[in-house]
Amino acid sequence: MEPMAIAQRLQAEFPDEVLESYTYQGQTAVVIRSGRVRDILQWLRDTPEIRMNHLRSLCGVDNSRHRVDPNLKRFEVVYHLYSIEHRHGLRVRAEVGETDPVIDSVVSLWPGANWLERETWDLVGIRFTGHPDLRRVLLPDDWEGHPLRKEYPLRGKGEWAGLVDLQATAKELDKHSFDPDNPPPATAPSPARKKGQALKFLNEEEGA
Repeated sequence: MEPMAIAQRLQAEFPDEVLESYTYQGQTAVVIRSGRVRDILQWLRDTPEIRMNHLRSLCGVDNSRHRVDPNLKRFEVVYHLYSIEHRHGLRVRAEVGETDPVIDSVVSLWPGANWLERETWDLVGIRFTGHPDLRRVLLPDDWEGHPLRKEYPLRGKGEWAGLVDLQATAKELDKHSFDPDNPPPATAPSPARKKGQALKFLNEEEGA
């Protein structure tokens, strides 16, 4: 089925949820409200002639400085879906509010969404209701802010509080590192160890 035909089927099935459909650079996309995102994606996954059973990717977008369409909602979650069976795909853009950016999790539909939603929360600050373990995945747990938001400073918000401890730990671990090109010199056994090995050998010989 052609992607635009899928978009039209989706529009007919969820007329109050689909806001727009279009094709750009050979890729068809639909813009939807976020309230029933799980129902919409499940319909796309389970409808036999559509069968979008593969979630290619999931990411969050901050549109606050969009130069083409300034009327876009601040945040959106983008899902790239693909049917392994039918070999067609669709891009789904779910609008998310700015004051409280939250949307339903789709981990129950595609378990692989687990880390993708965690990454989106970590970097963009969009929360996923129903996620089994929503916590940071790239940045430390005590990191402040979400670096892919447009207002986040390019140079960050100062040094991370745990940086000094991390550097000290790395320096300590370097003492135990092993360089295969420069292995440590072999150490000769001590006299006491040599004597012990000799006695063990003699005892074994006598026992034989």
